[in-house]
Amino acid sequence: MKPFRSLKLHQIFVAAALLLMCQPALADKRVALVIGNSAYRNVAQLQNPVNDGAVIAATLKQAGFDVVDSRHDLPAADTRRALRDFADQARDADIAVVYYAGHGMEVDGSNYLIPVDAKLERDTDVYDEAFSLDRVLLAIEPAKRLRLVILDACRDNPFTKSMKRTLASRAIGQGLPKIAPTTPNMLIAYAAQAGSTAADGDSRNSPFATALSRHLTTPGLDVRRAFGFVRDEVLKTTSNRQEPFVYGSLGGEDVPLVPARATPPAAASNSQPGPNPQAEARRDYELALQVGNKDALNAFIAQYQDGFYANLARIQLAKIAAEETRLAATEKARLAEQERVRLAAEGAQKAQQLKAEADAKAAERARVAAEQAKQVAQDKAAEAERKRVATETRANDKGPEIIVATDNPGPTSADTSQGDKAPQADKASQADKGSQAGKTVNVAALSAGPPPAEVTKSVQAELRRVGCLTGAADGEWNTASQRSLSLFNRHAGTKLDAKVASLDTLDAIKLKPSRVCPLVCEHGFKADGERCSKITCAEGSFLNDDNECEKRRANKPVAKRDADDRRERQRPVRVRPQLLPEAGVARPRASAGGSGQIVCDGTGCRPVRSGCHIDYQGGSPRNGTGGNEEVCN
Repeated sequence: MKPFRSLKLHQIFVAAALLLMCQPALADKRVALVIGNSAYRNVAQLQNPVNDGAVIAATLKQAGFDVVDSRHDLPAADTRRALRDFADQARDADIAVVYYAGHGMEVDGSNYLIPVDAKLERDTDVYDEAFSLDRVLLAIEPAKRLRLVILDACRDNPFTKSMKRTLASRAIGQGLPKIAPTTPNMLIAYAAQAGSTAADGDSRNSPFATALSRHLTTPGLDVRRAFGFVRDEVLKTTSNRQEPFVYGSLGGEDVPLVPARATPPAAASNSQPGPNPQAEARRDYELALQVGNKDALNAFIAQYQDGFYANLARIQLAKIAAEETRLAATEKARLAEQERVRLAAEGAQKAQQLKAEADAKAAERARVAAEQAKQVAQDKAAEAERKRVATETRANDKGPEIIVATDNPGPTSADTSQGDKAPQADKASQADKGSQAGKTVNVAALSAGPPPAEVTKSVQAELRRVGCLTGAADGEWNTASQRSLSLFNRHAGTKLDAKVASLDTLDAIKLKPSRVCPLVCEHGFKADGERCSKITCAEGSFLNDDNECEKRRANKPVAKRDADDRRERQRPVRVRPQLLPEAGVARPRASAGGSGQIVCDGTGCRPVRSGCHIDYQGGSPRNGTGGNEEVCN
């Protein structure tokens, strides 16, 4: 009996041990606060934030979060209370998440979330009526393993248009500014890159919220890779107009919001006979992709000459080669155009000018062809990466599986580089393999090309250089920027699309070595080289409406004197009495008109007519003695 009893006890112990092994480890406590503000009382209401908050709350609840506090349309008092209550929930949590959808704004480099009852009549009201992002970070600070804030608040803010500025130097920006978290294990995710705005989309939910609901809670997926997938999907949905960004850093270990599904040992032994043969190739490929140059990719192909990831590496090489060709063609076209302009300005011989013009046109055609080839290679690489991500995601959901190369892209321009056979493997990459195996790859860095906001700023800077834009290069492609590009088209003879700022537009403007749009000065100033100089008119001249100096008319004061003379001649003659010595009677003397003399006879006295005088005939005009005959010439 004893051996049987001992065997039975042993079986019970083994069964209990297996049950303990199948049970998941003590689960992390995960809490979340979700706020969606749509019904703003003092500006137009938003369409999607409440819907976005609802879908994110449902996603987190399905993922097994211990606490999901979902609120919507919160005024300031309720927001303050919600943050205070959530801080208590996060005190003993391992993972704390705050998702906010609604209006936000930047004031003097700080982020503020705007409750629905805010008025914000002046810029200083933001300190009293809105909530600083630091207040949100304070609420999740007690969490031990991960502190995550997701801000879907990069919308175009209507408050800034009506807000009174109390200080001209106070900066009120568009979108939300970049932030560098000072607390460890903290990530802050923006729906759009810092300084740019996000789209609500045409459906019930915004593109950002839709992508979050698909990727954020994937079991076992590191949160950084999840945001990489979100970024890729939003870029695709918005045609590269909106790019989500994540700020902050975590350690080397994976930090998934939802742990990987546990598999019983027996089932694992049946379904996973051995390690995934593609796992090592995938890690090396991701490392080579992070390095991002031809040497790393060539070293990878030298080690893994066949298979799915080798084909992906060749596609990436083709993309790099196409970009190098484009840059060389762009520079050649720029130099050719510069030479053509120089010869025309110096008045070179006609044959030289014609040759330079032909060279410039040929270089421009080569540049356009290289740009098209680069775009094809870039699209092909992006599509290959999307397929890879989808394949790996399915593999994570279904369990380990072997990835085989089903699409052979065929020989590419990068395959010719195989002639310089790279060494067997990059020794440094192999040495780092052990330390890098536990680190995740930031998928947000896999897509080629600069962010759209940076392209816009570069186009605006070039338009300023050629004299077609007077505003600042702020990264916002507004009506003024579109007008400036249309002005460039008119004076440069191009047909660029003024509705968007693209790399093609940037390259076309860079080809112009000097000013394209004429210098336009305000009234009272004239163009003087590359600047406007004030117009100074000479004495006696004035600046007319045509911005030219004009002499004042000389007959204006003469006309005034003639009028005065006419009024003087029309004034009645005043006569003062004067005693005539010889007659003893009063003789009038004219005080105005004629010659100022009078003549008297037996009938009386009268003024001497114009052109006549009195002949005193030996007498004296002083006492009127002698004759006083009027003599006329």
